[in-house]
Amino acid sequence: MATSLELGEIAEHLGAQIAVADALAQKVDIAALAATPISGLASLGNAQAGQLSHLSSAAYRSLLPDTKASAVIVSAQDLQQCPSVALVVEQPYLAFARVTSLFATPLAIDPGIHPTAVVHPTASIAPSACLGPHVVIGANSVIGAGVTVHGNVSISDGVSVGDDVVIMSNVSVYANVSIGPRSVIHSGAVVGSSGFGYTPDQNGHLQPIEQLGGVVIGANVRIGAGTTIDRGAIDDTVIEDGVKMDDQVHIGHNCRVGAHSIICGCAGMAGSTVIGKHCVIAGGVGIGGKNPITLCDGVTISVMTTITQSIDKPGVYSSGVVASEHGHWLRNAARFGKLSDLFKRVKALEQREQGQ
Repeated sequence: MATSLELGEIAEHLGAQIAVADALAQKVDIAALAATPISGLASLGNAQAGQLSHLSSAAYRSLLPDTKASAVIVSAQDLQQCPSVALVVEQPYLAFARVTSLFATPLAIDPGIHPTAVVHPTASIAPSACLGPHVVIGANSVIGAGVTVHGNVSISDGVSVGDDVVIMSNVSVYANVSIGPRSVIHSGAVVGSSGFGYTPDQNGHLQPIEQLGGVVIGANVRIGAGTTIDRGAIDDTVIEDGVKMDDQVHIGHNCRVGAHSIICGCAGMAGSTVIGKHCVIAGGVGIGGKNPITLCDGVTISVMTTITQSIDKPGVYSSGVVASEHGHWLRNAARFGKLSDLFKRVKALEQREQGQ
């Protein structure tokens, strides 16, 4: 984390232009503004001198004229309303996202392998990797350069962890999992547990189907806290590059999540679901049906939607009943079962009118 940066350094990092509104142009030396010290980030309404803010939504535009921030990330259309120094960019929110990395404080652990860590003799640990207290590394696992594994993480046999991966505390990684470089797995996640596969025998008893596949996680993937990703039954469960998962997501066995898709909290998908690239699965979404579900690239599923059929056209999809007063909802719910009869009656009336 940088304790303080000059505005010019931040502008160079973002490829931004340092500018001021026309009303201020005669009173300031633009070149000298590059030396303005910035000690942190803050919202428009709470920012103080020495802090950098941003305007990324029209909903907050009314706060811009009164902000006390030393500098604000804005688009060109908002420059004239900015009372302080501006960093002008095409996409302020993207620029803000990039600048946060300059002020972030990674949770660091001591270099090397903690004395309480248990590493199998056949495991390979890069010299620059850091293993925290009570970490367990199984047989034939490979831990790449710059990897950070926090305390109480269990990594089983035959696991490959790519360079610069960060695994937070209390994560469990089962056998035969591959994690791509620069990915992050947050606390409590379980990767590679057995898929939920059973079939009844002649007596109705459930016979387990052994889950023989693995899990392949691409590069720059984010797996949220408490998330579970099941291993494949035969083929691997695959999470492609750049996927970002919120907390408490469930990925069933043999699923494939396409590159750069987003899955929000408490969403879940049944086994063999295929999510295309650049999809957004909002919070609480459930995906599963009689047959495996496939979503094409560019699909957005809104919050609490249930998907039971495949989608082959990009767009935004929703389902569910919006909340209403309880008694009103019960009356409507009682009528749901009669909708088919009502439709038939309306259809018959339409046909009768057309025949007149």
